Amino acid sequence: MLTIHAAERVRRTWDSASLEGGAVAVEGGRVAAVGPLAELAERFPGARVRRWPGVLGPARVHEGPLPDAPTPREQVHAVLKLGAVAVLAEYAGSRELRAAAERNDVAVLERARPAALVDLGRADLAVLDDDGGACIATVCAGRLVHRRR
Repeated sequence: MLTIHAAERVRRTWDSASLEGGAVAVEGGRVAAVGPLAELAERFPGARVRRWPGVLGPARVHEGPLPDAPTPREQVHAVLKLGAVAVLAEYAGSRELRAAAERNDVAVLERARPAALVDLGRADLAVLDDDGGACIATVCAGRLVHRRR
């Protein structure tokens, strides 16, 4: 099933210009297209449309120690709530933590990488509010894994 995630503004990278009234079409775990909502709705009729306030862009890489939590699963969930879908290997050293990351499709990276929305790339999205950038929603490999509402 194809889902279109629409927001007041969409950015392919966090330092690129915003596309007002933009959207990202997601099919399975991949980005099918990025563009104006009207254009994507016409191109993908019958797609489910999720509308978000704020700014939609690529999900983040969590570059520090994972948040404290009672279990590795809860540590990974805390990262997802921040709009991140990747962690650095140096902070995911235990077998249990890596297993929790793998079960949730959270990437474990050797080093940080720039995040971008690209056609046919993995559908990792974050929606941030306009008041300081708090995470409203996180999509990891095409699945909505966190929603603050």
